[in-house]
Amino acid sequence: MTGTAAAQDHAALMDKVYRGQRHIYDFTRKYYLFGRDRLIRDLDAAPGMAVLEVGCGTGRNLELIAAAWPGVACHGFDISTEMLKSAAARLGESTRLAQGDATRFDSNALFGCEGFDRVVLSYTLSMIPGWQAALKQAAAALNPDGVLHAVDFGDLSGLPFPLRSALRAWLAKFHVSPRLDLPSVAARLAEEQGLRLEVKCGPLGYYQMVRLYR
Repeated sequence: MTGTAAAQDHAALMDKVYRGQRHIYDFTRKYYLFGRDRLIRDLDAAPGMAVLEVGCGTGRNLELIAAAWPGVACHGFDISTEMLKSAAARLGESTRLAQGDATRFDSNALFGCEGFDRVVLSYTLSMIPGWQAALKQAAAALNPDGVLHAVDFGDLSGLPFPLRSALRAWLAKFHVSPRLDLPSVAARLAEEQGLRLEVKCGPLGYYQMVRLYR
């Protein structure tokens, strides 16, 4: 299957998943997508900076980023046109939105930007089949002195086994696969691109946070 065909198939799958889910997404996800607000607090963005969210979904994070860091220029894209309907309704013209594939997006083609000062991936990598390519592409989109911030599911090691097993099975129903090797993949990417890496874990190993500094 070609890259284009694979992207089209994944876009169709995400639209199928979120056609109805997008209406209740933010209400339900606040109970288990932890670490997102911590990521936003730690962005350390200044007025005039360009911020990109890869896999922006309903626009929830971008709305909070704009409120927390006034003066930044927010951009977001998603492979799901269904999710972008919610994002557009929520954000209006305050944020530039586009439809795109995280594994091979072109910043210039989508937004007319050479790069971004902050790139955000929030519980996105665990839903992208070619997630390693997506992480590499996101890092490549950083401006000089830019920082990539990613948060996603961790190994859940602090949870009792029955709960850990049940959560993983439930996530799989939504095509979510925790990327337990995210730190090692990020470390290889940092070495390849000459980036500095920070890795942090949330309570009970529920989530992991990666930062890549250009």
